[in-house]
Amino acid sequence: MTQIDILEGLNQMALDVIGLAGFGYSFDALAPSGKNNPLRSALNEILNPAAPSSRLALIQASIPFFQWVPNQRKRKVLVARQSMLQIGAELLAQKKAALLTASENEGKGGIPSNEIDGSERDLLTLLIKANIANDLPENQRLSDDEVIAQIPTFIIAGHETSASAVTWCLFALSINVNIQDKLRKELRAVSTETPTMDELMALPYLDCVLRETLRLYPPVATSARQAMKDDVIPLNKPYVDTQGNISDSIQIRAGDHIIIPIAAINQMKEIWGDDAEEFRPERWDSPPSAATGIPGVWGNVLSFLGGPRACIGYRFGLVEFKALVFTLVRAFEFELAVPKEQVTKKSLVVVKPVIIGRGEKGNQMPMFIRPARG
Repeated sequence: MTQIDILEGLNQMALDVIGLAGFGYSFDALAPSGKNNPLRSALNEILNPAAPSSRLALIQASIPFFQWVPNQRKRKVLVARQSMLQIGAELLAQKKAALLTASENEGKGGIPSNEIDGSERDLLTLLIKANIANDLPENQRLSDDEVIAQIPTFIIAGHETSASAVTWCLFALSINVNIQDKLRKELRAVSTETPTMDELMALPYLDCVLRETLRLYPPVATSARQAMKDDVIPLNKPYVDTQGNISDSIQIRAGDHIIIPIAAINQMKEIWGDDAEEFRPERWDSPPSAATGIPGVWGNVLSFLGGPRACIGYRFGLVEFKALVFTLVRAFEFELAVPKEQVTKKSLVVVKPVIIGRGEKGNQMPMFIRPARG
C-alpha cells in the first residue's frame, strides 16, 4: 500500500492531456521533477496556490481602483504571463508555417475549410486551419494575437477543472467503499483495458458516478456575469422583498454583477430531496422531476453552466473524466489517508481540497492506493 497526493498526480496528468489535445505540446508534467519545462513553470507561477495573500490583495479584489497598484505577486504573474504568450507565439508560428507550406506544396494557395485533414487534431491546429481557410470571410478571421490568447484559456480551463472533478470523485469513492466496489465490478466486466469512447459511454453506473460527482462537487462553485443593459430577470418562484412587497422578477441595471451559485443550486434540497448533500449515484436512475428545470447545458446540473456562454469544452471533459476513472478504479483501490472530517474545500477559481491543520502545505488529497483485489 502506497500513500500519494492524488491531487498533484491528477493535476500533472490533466496538464499533459490538455497540452497534447489542446495544441500538440508536451508539458512532460509526469516526467521526473528535475526536468524543466518553461511553459509549465510559467503556468505554475500563475496558478501557485501557496502565493501569499495580503491586505492589499483583499482590497484589490474588492475595490477596482486598487487593482492597478503593483505588488510582488502581480509582477511575477505578469512575467509568467508574458512568457506563456511568447511560447504561444512560437507554437503558432511553427504550426502556421507548416500548414502554409503544405498548402503551397499542393498548389492550393489556402486550405478550404472542408478539406481539413486528420493528421493533426489538436485544438490549436484546427483553429489555425479554420482561420487560414481561403473560404473564410475576412471579417471572421482572427488576428495572431487573438489566436495566441486562446492558449492560456485552453490550459487553465482544460486541466484544473478536470483534475478537481476526478480528485473529488476518488474522495467520494474512498469514503463510500460500497460504491467504489460496485463501480469497479462494472468496469472489470469490460473485456479491455483501453475501451473506445462508445464503450465508456455505455457504462451506466460510471455515468451515474460522473453525474453525482459533478452535482455534489462542481469544479467551479460560482460564476459571475455582468449585465450589458437594463433588464428584468423572471423568477421561478415569487419572493417577498424587504418592504413586504411580493415580486416575481428582479430588475437589474447595466453594469450590475450577478453571481451564479452553481454549487448551491446543485445541492438544493427543494430540488434533490433531504439527501441532497449525500453522494448517492443511484439517484440518477430516476432523477427528480424538479431537476429538469435547471438550465444547464448538460445533465440537469449547473456545473457546465448554460446558454451561449456555457462551457465549450464540456464534452471533452466528460470523456476525459470517464477515461481516467475507468483506468484508475479498475486497477486500484483508494482509501483516504486522513479522517474525512479533516478534508475541506478551498475555492479560488477551482474548488480544491485542503487538509485542516496542514494549510501551509497547500492543496492536497492524501490517499492510500493498492492494486485492486480479485
